[in-house]
Amino acid sequence: MKTQIGVMGSAGGAITDEQLELARRLGRRIAERDATIVTGACPGLPHAAVIGATEAGGASLGVSPALSREEHVNVYGSPLQPYTTMVFTGSGLMGRETHNIHSSDFVLFVGGRSGTLGEFCIAYDEGKLIGVLTDSGGISNEFVRISQLVHKETGSIIVADSNPEALVDRCFDLYRKTPVPSSIAFNRTAEFPLRKPLVTQETRV
Repeated sequence: MKTQIGVMGSAGGAITDEQLELARRLGRRIAERDATIVTGACPGLPHAAVIGATEAGGASLGVSPALSREEHVNVYGSPLQPYTTMVFTGSGLMGRETHNIHSSDFVLFVGGRSGTLGEFCIAYDEGKLIGVLTDSGGISNEFVRISQLVHKETGSIIVADSNPEALVDRCFDLYRKTPVPSSIAFNRTAEFPLRKPLVTQETRV
């Protein structure tokens, strides 16, 4: 199974061509690393990342808030193409965020507004490995500072970089080379012994 890398960011609002290109480069590098890109199947920066991944021949998974293809397009105004696969959660925008995070082995953030902040909070609280593309506009520039303000150790590791390719590489290599679980919240082996063995490098292949 390929590593699944989530990309979360601004779906709307004021998005510059420079920000779109940064997201596109992020997606392209994910595909070049032979990983599957996971997004909320929304417009904006995540969609630009999917386009970049597709251009590089990569696979993509969209996690939709809608109940169906029709609702996805007609109610949420979101694209179906060029996704390889899409899951229709029927969970709405906020509920979809949880599915989005859980479907990603680690998560990358670019730009973002309040919805992206919600996704960051879920990922941080559940101990995910998090990559932040700094200088990409939006709330993501504040995520390192926010994590320091909350004074809560969750096991989450945050990697920040202003270069899309370097961010993907640093997070991917860290995830593959160290026994960082895809979520601390779901790796409580002391409470659930049947979930042993612990995450190892072999599970990344």
